[in-house]
Amino acid sequence: MTRPTDDPILPHGPIELLADNLWRVVGDLPNMPLKRHMIVARADDGRLLLHNGIWMEPAAMAELEALGRPTWLVVPSGFHRLDAPRYKAAYPEIEVLCPRGARRRVAQKVPVDGTYDEAGVPDGLELIHLRGLKGIEGVLRVRSPDGVSLVFNDALFNQPHLPGLFGWIYRMLGSTGRPKVTLIGRLVLVKDKRAYADHLRELASDPELVRVIPGHIEPITQDAPAALRAVADELAPA
Repeated sequence: MTRPTDDPILPHGPIELLADNLWRVVGDLPNMPLKRHMIVARADDGRLLLHNGIWMEPAAMAELEALGRPTWLVVPSGFHRLDAPRYKAAYPEIEVLCPRGARRRVAQKVPVDGTYDEAGVPDGLELIHLRGLKGIEGVLRVRSPDGVSLVFNDALFNQPHLPGLFGWIYRMLGSTGRPKVTLIGRLVLVKDKRAYADHLRELASDPELVRVIPGHIEPITQDAPAALRAVADELAPA
C-alpha cells in the first residue's frame, strides 16, 4: 500500500470486532458532530469488502491489511465519497461499487466499476437495492457464523441525541433518538414509503437476522427484527 496523500486524516476510533468476519470503525466528519462508520466484511477467502471507507492512521491501516486484502470499496451513496479517492489511490485494483442511482455523483470523485446490480461479490456478501427508494441507496447483507447483519446508510438512522445547536436542529427535525427513517431521508431518499416499509419487513422476516447497522450510528443487536419492523410500521403502517 502507498500513502495516497498528505492531507490530514480525520480522527477515528479503533477497528471494533462485531462478528468473526465483521468489523466497524467510527470516524469524525468535518465541521459537524455527526459520526460516520466504516464496516469491514471478510469473505471466506480472506478478501475484504469496505462499506463507506474511512481512511485511517498508518497503524490502523496496517491492522486492516492484516485482516485481509481490500478488494471491494462500497460507496453507499453520492454523499459518502469523502475517502473513496484515497482508497483507490492506495489500492488501484480495488473494485468500486455504488447504488445505480448514485453512480454519476460517485464517479465525480472516483471511477466506478459497477453498481449493486453488477457486483461480483462472493457468497456470504450481498449488495441489495432497497425498494421504494430512488435508486440511490441500498443495504449490505453479511452472513457471519452468528447470523446475518444488515448494513444500511442514510436510509435508516439510529443516531443518539447530539449536543449543541446542531443537535437541537437534528432533534427538532426528528432525526435522532431511536431507529428511524428521518424526515430528511423521507424527502431525499424515499420515493414510495409503502414499498420501502414492505421491503424492511421482508428483510426483518429473515430468521437468521441478528444485527442491523444503521447509518449514524449505533448497531441494533437486541431483537433486530422487531426494531426493523417498528421502523417500517412508523414509516407506513401495515
